[in-house]
Amino acid sequence: MKISIIGTGYVGSVTGACLAEMGHQVHFVDIDQAKLDMINSGRSPVFEPDLDDLLLKNRVRITTTTDSAKAVRQTALSMICVGTPQNPDGSSDLRFITDVAHSIGKALKKDKKYHTVIVKSTVLPGTTSTVVQPILEKESGKLAIKDFGIGSNPEFLKEGSAVHDFFQTDRIVIGTNDPKTKETLEVLYKSLYAPVFTTDIKTAEMIKYVSNAFLATKISFANEIGNICKLNEIDSYEVFGGVGMDSRINPHFFRSGIGFGGSCFPKDVRALISFAESKGVEPRILKAVIGTNDDQPQKLITLLKKHLDIRGKKIGILGLSFKPDTDDIRESRAIPIVQKLLLEGAQITAYDPIAMPAFKNLFPGISYARSSDEVLKSDAVMIITEWQEFFNLDYTGKLVIDGRKVNKAGREAGSYEGICW
Repeated sequence: MKISIIGTGYVGSVTGACLAEMGHQVHFVDIDQAKLDMINSGRSPVFEPDLDDLLLKNRVRITTTTDSAKAVRQTALSMICVGTPQNPDGSSDLRFITDVAHSIGKALKKDKKYHTVIVKSTVLPGTTSTVVQPILEKESGKLAIKDFGIGSNPEFLKEGSAVHDFFQTDRIVIGTNDPKTKETLEVLYKSLYAPVFTTDIKTAEMIKYVSNAFLATKISFANEIGNICKLNEIDSYEVFGGVGMDSRINPHFFRSGIGFGGSCFPKDVRALISFAESKGVEPRILKAVIGTNDDQPQKLITLLKKHLDIRGKKIGILGLSFKPDTDDIRESRAIPIVQKLLLEGAQITAYDPIAMPAFKNLFPGISYARSSDEVLKSDAVMIITEWQEFFNLDYTGKLVIDGRKVNKAGREAGSYEGICW
């Protein structure tokens, strides 16, 4: 199948590369020629394990263009994969979505074949039907379902394991009222042999938000229980080891620590809060999820202060990305921790295997180590991200404040505090 992937950020790059690996012809579309040049050379515009290999391997099935109209005319299916950043009030900024919809609509006006438009970006319920579809119909002079297909196909990719997640997905969610669109997506994903859940468009959009909100809730719940466990000298990881054996609960995402970050969970939970309030619903649990997450990094600094007067001291930071195996620092827990340490007068030396260039843009004034061993020379070490190499360091005699349950540090450190254990 010939497919247009509009937007070459995280979702677009991964989706397009994986579809090319499945044998489809993929046309990447972006306004940023630099990103397209990277794809043409077999390199990903975003850091993601195994993604470069897929792009390089499938160059014969990949083309790139800044001309979205040309891509639409040459393909049977367009996937909108642009970002939906957060507005100051927590709602979703849809300007990139609407810009793309206008471009596709104009292209559809001159496209005589039946073309299917799929929103893969994370959008709130009703967005595809009340925002995207009217723009497409107005610009094209055509009617959805009659003259072109439309639907929602949310992604469930985790940064750091997205390629694996695509090919080993738990489910494929198809949201559409159009039999032709349903059939097109079923054919597209046929070789994945994954369960297919078909529903209407706004339900599919809601499934994405609820999935992320529930996983974020599990993390904040684990952190709240972890805070209680800490005060009672109980290891929350042992608690959830037992709790997770219940088949009704399962152990996944019960990772007590300093909270969640990234481009999805914080943004999506806040967007769902804003959406609920716009409908007159008070989302108490969702607000508590964000509140607990916002408070958690401060607890790590409180633990540090039990052991050290941090003013003027050298504090080492291990990990800057929001999770391992990514260079993404969006909503990283390292950000509020470094901000607070600077306000308290600490001298900071930070290290991350790949996220330091991005972090330097936010904090150009702190020191950045050339290796993780260099960080261990600090007066105290704080573990913020659970990169695998941090599990192999020699923490002997060090003061370690651990936000991610690095057991080796707990065994070896001269003084050690874990946030929830």
